[in-house]
Amino acid sequence: MTLILLIRHAENDYVQSGRLAGWTPDVHLNDQGKQQAEALGQRLAAAKLQGVYSSPLERAVETAQSIVYHHPDLELQIEEDVGEVRYGKWTGQQLKKLARTRLWQVVQHYPSRARFPDGESIREMQVRAVGAVEQIVEYHPDSTVVVVSHADVIKAVVAYYAGMAIDMFQRIVIAPASISAIAVNKTGVSIVRLNDISHYELSGPKIEGK
Repeated sequence: MTLILLIRHAENDYVQSGRLAGWTPDVHLNDQGKQQAEALGQRLAAAKLQGVYSSPLERAVETAQSIVYHHPDLELQIEEDVGEVRYGKWTGQQLKKLARTRLWQVVQHYPSRARFPDGESIREMQVRAVGAVEQIVEYHPDSTVVVVSHADVIKAVVAYYAGMAIDMFQRIVIAPASISAIAVNKTGVSIVRLNDISHYELSGPKIEGK
């Protein structure tokens, strides 16, 4: 069995600005995000990890580094296919403005038909992200592996493995610095943890893995 720990990056100021960060460069963790990432790293300090992968975006890399800090024998691997949705012309826009567009309603209620202007579709994002996870599983049989990514990407991956239609993926909540875990073996897949943020108070049970 391979246990994939899907972790959303910790908080950053772009969220509080009310804008859609997407692939905007130089979006870093804020002070609260750094605290979340530190708590996350401590939560996984005892885990027997065989790999740590991250989206190439800075906020994800910084979150992943807080985990690698406790596992100096591991090298952080960058995986572009678990990167944020490519929002195209929506990148950097005010969410209030985007919420008034027709496409916003499609994204919220019928995402399988959503394609971002000069960007990718939700379906395309799901295909690339699931493909990346499947490849990681192949690379790390019978292992525990961290993948640091983004909310919509993790929601899409969880929806796929849960057998949910992508049109329902907005029902899943993935908080900053949360842990969701998927167990993959030769006979099936299980969702064993979803949106776990108990480590924020450093009171959550440690994850030791295999």
